[in-house]
Amino acid sequence: MVAKLSDVARVAGVSVTTVSRVINNYGSLSEKTIKKVHAAMRQLNYQPNALARAMQGKPSQFIGLIFPNLINPFFAELVNELERQLFTKGYKAIIASSAENPEIEHDYLNMLMANQVDGIISGSHNLGIDEYHQITAPIVSFDRYLADNIPIVSADSYQGGQLAAKYLLDRHVKRLAVIVDEDQSVSPTVNRLQGVVDYLSQQGRSFDPIDINRSQLKDVFPGIYDGVVASNDVQALEIINIYRQAGLRLNQDFLITGYDGSKLIRQVAPELPTVIQPIGELSSQLIQTLLHRIANPQEEAASAVVPVSFYQP
Repeated sequence: MVAKLSDVARVAGVSVTTVSRVINNYGSLSEKTIKKVHAAMRQLNYQPNALARAMQGKPSQFIGLIFPNLINPFFAELVNELERQLFTKGYKAIIASSAENPEIEHDYLNMLMANQVDGIISGSHNLGIDEYHQITAPIVSFDRYLADNIPIVSADSYQGGQLAAKYLLDRHVKRLAVIVDEDQSVSPTVNRLQGVVDYLSQQGRSFDPIDINRSQLKDVFPGIYDGVVASNDVQALEIINIYRQAGLRLNQDFLITGYDGSKLIRQVAPELPTVIQPIGELSSQLIQTLLHRIANPQEEAASAVVPVSFYQP
């Protein structure tokens, strides 16, 4: 049987009103009373009804997190850190993996709004979803343009691209390949490639753009290239495997740079030079921006850019 508010009051030896005040953090109560109520809630496994609280105009204390997948180590670590930091601020996370499918994301958005979450942090890769232009709930985007009224928190992609290009040129690569895609959005992610291109142009160096939407990696590499700028760490490891199958050694016969720098990748592939997106700082900024929007719904929230760093073995 599901415990009720009256059950908690009976076990704690207090009134139903007192239990409600503890749950809603309302009014002045002794620490002894608060501890008795919390102990009774744990004993009965009582869970406050977030939807009922929202219908009464009270915060639900839930935040929705929408990300394309949790298979990629970077997204997995970012979501984990967001959930951890939100918990320390009194919020619980509802995690939704959109699987890079607009229909799934559409359903998740409707589900989150129906459950009256206090706000949403979205790292969606499904661009052009109309709901983002229509939802009035506080939303903050990670690294993607979703709508004019949604602030974006991102790592400094342009700086990251420049750091990757500089690393390879400083080590005198002769034939350089740069992985590109056909992202025509105005999202900050495109600045990653722009940083690479601008740095190489400034140094008077040529490169071959490799469009992964039109070419299979195994059909291009190793080829003539002794240097590669990959789009992310997972892709970099795929390319490294192709070179190794050809008998070539990383950081000796060829060089490559990754992007993201998650803890897992740096543990399993410490030999991979990569741009590090600081997960802790990004999470903190995403939450700070969202909580500001929640507290000031009429105020236009500013986007934010977090510096990156470069890891080299």
